[in-house]
Amino acid sequence: MVMSEYTIRLMSTEDLDDVMEVENHSFSIPWSRDAFYNEIETNHFATYIVIEEDGKVIGYCGVWIIVDEAHITNIAVLPSYRGKGLGDKLMGGMIEITKEMGARTMTLEVRVSNTPAQSLYRKFGFQEGGIRKNYYSDNQEDALVMWVKLYE
Repeated sequence: MVMSEYTIRLMSTEDLDDVMEVENHSFSIPWSRDAFYNEIETNHFATYIVIEEDGKVIGYCGVWIIVDEAHITNIAVLPSYRGKGLGDKLMGGMIEITKEMGARTMTLEVRVSNTPAQSLYRKFGFQEGGIRKNYYSDNQEDALVMWVKLYE
């Protein structure tokens, strides 16, 4: 039996077709291809990584680092690959990258109904920091703000 090898690396513009597949299968209001392109090519605060299997991108994670604070912009895995610990791998990889880049804290917003994602973040020490009312434009759902200190 051959086990799949997963690789985590920085996202490039060549990944955008696969990234858009993940994005479109993951979010009710997906980002546009141009949004990802601009994040990779022009946003100096942004860093994006992908996880791939056999050369195909099956998930990604993005972050903005401003001074010493990292803000997760998005994280997603193709639905057929969920439940295999790939979100853990992406989040762990991103935390290591942001620490190397000098981040001391990390934050993100997550739908209050997205308990699987909240569980993932809690594994990495994230704690609730507040609520952003009506944060999501598709259904006005609130967002739970979560924070973690990367160094104690």
